[in-house]
Amino acid sequence: MMESSIFAILTILLICSSLFFLLIIVLASLGKSLGLRRKYIQILLKVFEFGRRRIDSYVECKKHGEPDELEASDSSNEVIENESKNEEEHHLIERDISLSAFEGIKFSAVDFNGLDFKKEFHISDIIYFAKCGIEAVIEDDVTKCFTGAELKYWNLLTRTDKGYHFVSWRLTVLYCIGCFVRYCILLPFRVTLCTLGIGCLVISTTLIGYLKDGDFKRSMNERMTLMSSRILCRAVSGVVNFHNSENRAKNGICVANHTSPIDVILLSGDNCYAMVGQSHGGFLGIIMRAMARATSHIWFERSEVKDRHLVAKRMREHVEDTNKLPVLIFPEGTCVNNTSVMMFKKGGFEVSKTVYPVAIKYDPRFSDAYWNSSKMGLVRHVFDIMTSWALVVDVWYLPPMSKKDNEDAVQFANRVKSEIARRGGLVELDWDGQLKRMQAKESWKSKSQEDYSKILKVD
Repeated sequence: MMESSIFAILTILLICSSLFFLLIIVLASLGKSLGLRRKYIQILLKVFEFGRRRIDSYVECKKHGEPDELEASDSSNEVIENESKNEEEHHLIERDISLSAFEGIKFSAVDFNGLDFKKEFHISDIIYFAKCGIEAVIEDDVTKCFTGAELKYWNLLTRTDKGYHFVSWRLTVLYCIGCFVRYCILLPFRVTLCTLGIGCLVISTTLIGYLKDGDFKRSMNERMTLMSSRILCRAVSGVVNFHNSENRAKNGICVANHTSPIDVILLSGDNCYAMVGQSHGGFLGIIMRAMARATSHIWFERSEVKDRHLVAKRMREHVEDTNKLPVLIFPEGTCVNNTSVMMFKKGGFEVSKTVYPVAIKYDPRFSDAYWNSSKMGLVRHVFDIMTSWALVVDVWYLPPMSKKDNEDAVQFANRVKSEIARRGGLVELDWDGQLKRMQAKESWKSKSQEDYSKILKVD
């Protein structure tokens, strides 16, 4: 009797799960949603606000020496007190980014070509360089772009835990419930959806590859790609707010800032793109070959990647064919932590005179979408995303931008970068994102020395 009851319960759960996943597939194919994810986000915001009030109340009690009514443990008290002290000390250290003179030294603030004086070397001149070095240690513009953005308030995630879950027994209960929901309910559900979405993408593109080239093949590829991407978006509880959809790229080149490989999935859930990248083996290679059968993508062999002329030629041929999908590229060449936009490579801006900019901005309260590829693999990154609360992101389609007559590719890329940074509320930087993996060029290091030598130079 007991075994039959268990079997009946399992059968009911299996049927309900199958119907639920079938409903998701139908909704994804139609581009519709029941609104459950947005309701889920609203509930999370209320939970975060409750946690913020409890933490603020605890901090105020400690400041005024009042009895701690929140029942915090001694260990958590020490952790939070030290954190508050560190925050106060941090505000005492401010980086002086001005180029004010030191003992008559003005580096970038003056035009050295017009100087008609010379300055003798003094041992005290080295203090300026020491000052610049200390400022760089305090706040490095490059390094901080490749670390996770800090949150002002705790979002109840394990990896952002700083002892706050011991502040109050209510927060402790919420923290434990949150861990159970994320790891025991959402994670299996998301893994199943991810497997379903990848399987749908591989099987559908493989079958579409056997169709003859034409409008029907293109239409089927767009439908199945959109459906697969939307399923994968649901696998990470993605809530994407698309703005100005009338500016979506129909062909040509679409450029966007880059935070995570998930960017491709989120953008592909609203518009179909052709991808550019290096050919891979293994499971990723299977996906790439299946996608290439259904439509034109630009995959390069390892030996071809360094041949810029070959890459530009293939991209130009693709862009000039109006029947092909728009090419999606990330000119930064690496992932940046959702706070800044770094230097855009000029390659894509040499191929086409018109590009379609896209600005992407994640909400860090629900998850850290940044992929630090130098510290973690792709599987670990996807696992962190799937065990987070959700992915909430705003995507702005900017009006197409064209190269001006007096612009070169570098100036055009910088102008597009500035517009993306402005619309996404990101900090615009001129540094090359590859500094994450390589050493700074010697010419950059010697720039200050050259400026200083101009002061000492005798005509």
